[in-house]
Amino acid sequence: MLIMHHTISKEILTLSVLSEIAFTKNVKLSLSNDSKQAIETCRNYLNEKVKTTSEPIYGINTGFGSLYNRNISANQLEQLQENLVKSHACGTGEEVPHEIVRLMLFLKIQSLSYGNSGVQSDTVERLIAFFNQQVYPVVYQQGSLGASGDLAPLAHLSLPLINEGLVYHQHKIKTAKEVNTQFNWQPLHLQSKEGLALLNGTQFMSAYGLYAVLHAKRLLSLANLIGALSLDAFDGRIEAFDDKLQQARPHNGQIHVAKTIREILQGSELIKQKKKHVQDPYSFRCIPQVHGASMQAIEHVCDVILQECNAVTDNPIIFPKEDEIISGGNFHGQLLALPMDYLALALSELGNISERRTYQLISGSRDLPHYLVANPGINSGMMIPQYTAASIVSQNKQLCTPASADSIVSSNGQEDHVSMGANAATKLFRVVENVYTILAIELLTSAQAMQFRRPLKTSPLLEDWLSNFREKVTFLQDDRLLHNDIIKSIAFLKNSKLPEL
Repeated sequence: MLIMHHTISKEILTLSVLSEIAFTKNVKLSLSNDSKQAIETCRNYLNEKVKTTSEPIYGINTGFGSLYNRNISANQLEQLQENLVKSHACGTGEEVPHEIVRLMLFLKIQSLSYGNSGVQSDTVERLIAFFNQQVYPVVYQQGSLGASGDLAPLAHLSLPLINEGLVYHQHKIKTAKEVNTQFNWQPLHLQSKEGLALLNGTQFMSAYGLYAVLHAKRLLSLANLIGALSLDAFDGRIEAFDDKLQQARPHNGQIHVAKTIREILQGSELIKQKKKHVQDPYSFRCIPQVHGASMQAIEHVCDVILQECNAVTDNPIIFPKEDEIISGGNFHGQLLALPMDYLALALSELGNISERRTYQLISGSRDLPHYLVANPGINSGMMIPQYTAASIVSQNKQLCTPASADSIVSSNGQEDHVSMGANAATKLFRVVENVYTILAIELLTSAQAMQFRRPLKTSPLLEDWLSNFREKVTFLQDDRLLHNDIIKSIAFLKNSKLPEL
């Protein structure tokens, strides 16, 4: 297996680099010399500051949250940090998927590497070792308010550093003690500020957001491909995708989607044939407008997530050159909560319009048989997959209720406005997974409908893609267990190579 290396540095992370890290299991991380120097410089500065100052510095020689006015003696600073990690590890609910935990580790390493957080180099190197050895701490989905950082989930992420908590390694759940012993890793002794640096930050929200935008781009491409296949299977018209029409309302997303559909359908025999009908239902005719709006939302949210992946989000933030330690609010998740709510809505709409195309295809319109089987009645055909899609679409609408509209006071009034960005993040994840299923059902349906258009063919691009799909899911001649077909279709959408456009 080819090992791919990525060096943590101050260079701006691009989406392509983040995609490689997210989807390539054999990536190995290391710190650049500049990052090592920045971490050491900041830690040395903080050590000297602690020795020479009697002034309270939040989270370094004081308590946390509303306990900011409690001074902590020098001989208790290490215990303070360890207590912080333990006391904040109170997450509940389902476990965070390993793909997200992996991204949390990477993003925490990246944020600490800038040399503004005051951690030891050993702490960052141990997190890198977790990543490289695929040791994934058990983290829970519930517990973060998305404001004073993602405290509870990041506490669970950090527990193994001090020999606490559970981890996954080689598909097995183990105690941190077991895995630390296995790799001969000694438990770390957290120094002043380190617990706070580990727990403050937006890496839980950011990891979910990064996962979502990477998949959102794929979902948009899939929605365009499947939408074009459905249009052709429905004997739809191409005029609504004419560039002159898009230029009359020149939104970039709309123009791009229409162009993409035209390219996908280039060379189709079906799209060229004379039509009996004057126009198509909105779910076909308005693909540029609906998919285009979602595309623009995806691009906006992608920009926000990219900025956050290149940010320092703990508190306080240390500036050794300026001899300043500044307590602020870079951990507040509002900048992520609002866009993630927006992205959930944009992706939900891709599912919403997809289900409508599925409904049209099984309705018995345009010379297609009811439910797309040769003998409807004894066979239910594609009837019930549409029910499933409708159910999921309805759930997505409920998941689109904005988390960012809420705030609950915490920490005895000190944290009096929170973002609820963590809830926005986990809702968004569910919407992403739901849209894969909805599109998988549309693909099942449009592929089935296309068989009834033979011997006419769709475009060469779609015929090739459809042929690949048919290697996984065969034509439905008579009723069978369609659950299995749906699962295979989802896997095809997630894993197959997309046609180049």
